[in-house]
Amino acid sequence: MQNTSHAVMAQRHETADSPDDFPTPPWATRALIEHVVGPAGLTDLSCLEPACGRGYMSRPLMEYFGTVQSSDAHHYGYGPVRDFLRYPFEALSHDWVITNPPFRLAEEFVNRALTVARVGVAILARTVFLESAGRYEDIFLPSPPTKFAQFVERVPMVKGRLDRKASTATGYAWFVWEKQAMTTPRLMWVPPCRKSLERDADYVAS
Repeated sequence: MQNTSHAVMAQRHETADSPDDFPTPPWATRALIEHVVGPAGLTDLSCLEPACGRGYMSRPLMEYFGTVQSSDAHHYGYGPVRDFLRYPFEALSHDWVITNPPFRLAEEFVNRALTVARVGVAILARTVFLESAGRYEDIFLPSPPTKFAQFVERVPMVKGRLDRKASTATGYAWFVWEKQAMTTPRLMWVPPCRKSLERDADYVAS
């Protein structure tokens, strides 16, 4: 008998030409700021969200940063259409680059973001992004993240929409590069925080 539960079915297996449209629950973005990066001083900084989709990550980032610029390679009606890997963003043009990139392009996003960001880069990705010899050679060996922050709660993502009741078997983590403090990577955990960081208004437009 086929298992069709959310936990099994809600996996991000997309074709090569797919926009990989899996919106990030806003509470997971707030968790980055509250429990990993820290909110101090962000009101004076700028942030680029280059895979913004419908703005579910951009909106909570606007609660913390002085300015947030949003764009996406596909048209969702929120930010302008700009392919992050091809658009001529200037080097060191934004303080932070924070995004949930298409998984198949995450390596390229990290390398590009490290060029564009002055202060830091934060990538939300599946925990298995830690794996593979290719990523070790291309990213983690030459430019190791300063923080690897594993969610202890699941972060359910559903294709094309937010679903407050969804569940998932996939683990997610924030990979953070703080450019002014490149040190030995720190393993940390994002504590249980969904209940405190989730807002009813987050789901109004979903």
